[in-house]
Amino acid sequence: MNRCAQTICIQLCQHPRRITLATSTPDLDPGNKESRKAVRGHILFCIGILLALYLAWHLLKELEIIYVSALFAVVLTPVVTSITKLNLRGYHPSRVVALILLIAGAILALTLFLTFGLPPVLRDLKEFSTELPQRIPATVERINKLPFATKFNVDSMIQRAEGALTETASYIFTSLPAWLSHVFDILTAAFLCIYFMLEGEYAYRFFLSLFPYQQRARLDNTLQRADLKISKWLFGQGLLMLILGISSTIVFGILHVRYFLLLGVLMGLFNIIPIAGGVITIVLAAGVAALDSWTKMAGVLIFYAIYVNVENAFLTPRIMRSSVNLMGLTVLIALLCGTALAGIVGALVAVPTAALISVLLDEYAVQ
Repeated sequence: MNRCAQTICIQLCQHPRRITLATSTPDLDPGNKESRKAVRGHILFCIGILLALYLAWHLLKELEIIYVSALFAVVLTPVVTSITKLNLRGYHPSRVVALILLIAGAILALTLFLTFGLPPVLRDLKEFSTELPQRIPATVERINKLPFATKFNVDSMIQRAEGALTETASYIFTSLPAWLSHVFDILTAAFLCIYFMLEGEYAYRFFLSLFPYQQRARLDNTLQRADLKISKWLFGQGLLMLILGISSTIVFGILHVRYFLLLGVLMGLFNIIPIAGGVITIVLAAGVAALDSWTKMAGVLIFYAIYVNVENAFLTPRIMRSSVNLMGLTVLIALLCGTALAGIVGALVAVPTAALISVLLDEYAVQ
């Protein structure tokens, strides 16, 4: 008995690790528990990502409205801040008062535009609709007097045109609810923009709190750089829009182009969409000018050709010098992708979004 006990003691002294491993069980290993916990965490994280993507797909329209309103809030917040810094005999307007003044200015500008810009268009449309039945026979007689007019089958063309007008009127009537929904979306985006300007700082801090503490400072600096870059681009683009709108209104007024005020405002507004906006508005302006004379149409085209060269050679290098600094190819790709995803709204926010992505990629992918 003593000899067996001595043998066991000798084995324990010589091979203590073998005996310990043999007596331990996997369920009591702390490392194994941690690995299982990590695996469960990764699985839950993947499930959460899939659920978030599913919700984002079904809430795509709402997310688009939120993003656009937040982007415009980023642009307008410096304006509100500058209003609060005004010193009116020792009184500094609060943020709410500054926001009310900004909204009042926007409503006043819209009222002036609707008062002076739309009435001539509506009056001419009313006259055109009342005189159209009387003008059609005279127009048909003039066309029939032209050479080779019999080959074009003018009567069938007139019938097709009348059918197209009927279909257009029915389309406008049936698509009225969709237009009303677009108006509701615009109002929703406007209210969200107001709330972002009032409470955007708290929302931004909450967004940063979702990330680990060690990464918040880096993410904050990156987003601040992106904010500065986007604000500079939108400020520069707004200045270019103002210059084009004022100059085109003056030139169209000198040329006595119809609806010169409306066309000038549209030229300035659509200039926020790079390349495509200018092409659309100049085609519209040239078409309206051609209704009066070919000379006016040539004047409109010559003015736009001169302005494009001045903008590219003088205005853009000085106004947008420290702005987005994106390549032309990047801008075109951003416009194509934005238009394909969200139409006009996507084209509107394509370049600022490309600027944001470029800053994030430069910080987290390149560096």
